[in-house]
Amino acid sequence: MNTVVINMAGNIWKILVKPGDAIEKGQEVAILESMKMEIPIVAETDGTVKEIKMSEGDFADEGEVLLELQ
Repeated sequence: MNTVVINMAGNIWKILVKPGDAIEKGQEVAILESMKMEIPIVAETDGTVKEIKMSEGDFADEGEVLLELQ
């Protein structure tokens, strides 16, 4: 199972995809807010969003799974 993981600690500011969406490698899937900066979270592989593991406003640590892809 492919996943999209958080690359640094921060708050999930906006999720840009929903379950069932097809995504491509390099596509922005969420925006993380950390230290007043907006950091895009990008997919490292193509796939279809199976499940979103976090919600907007959640705090995420580096390495946590944001999305599961199929």
